[in-house]
Amino acid sequence: MDLSKIKTLIDFVGQSNITELTVTEKDTTVRIFRNGKPAATSAAAAKPAESAAATKTSTSVTSPIFGLLHVAPAPGEKAFVALGDMVEVGQTLFIIEAMKVFNSITAPRAGRIVSIDAADGAEVEVGDLLAEIA
Repeated sequence: MDLSKIKTLIDFVGQSNITELTVTEKDTTVRIFRNGKPAATSAAAAKPAESAAATKTSTSVTSPIFGLLHVAPAPGEKAFVALGDMVEVGQTLFIIEAMKVFNSITAPRAGRIVSIDAADGAEVEVGDLLAEIA
């Protein structure tokens, strides 16, 4: 495995919320670990909610990485969350599959899901809006 591939893998781990990655190519295995806190799994932006109560704010949950979005733990199973569901801090909202690694996207705060802006199986980019919690 050449150094440019290893650097790409290191950058991937640094930009995602995974803490360990193992990749084997031919007779070489590379294990990358990240110490400390995981990367943020969402970008929070407080803004007025589009509801009658203008004093409430919502938090946007955005994609921290590029990948394939999964709304359920497995095909045919119930979605992690639906519009109107109450969620707790750290509750899994989605999974993003990137390079065969499944990254959980969790709720940054407790509240009610007021919008879901992503479809199951869709490709998402860094910063794409996935949902909003009010």
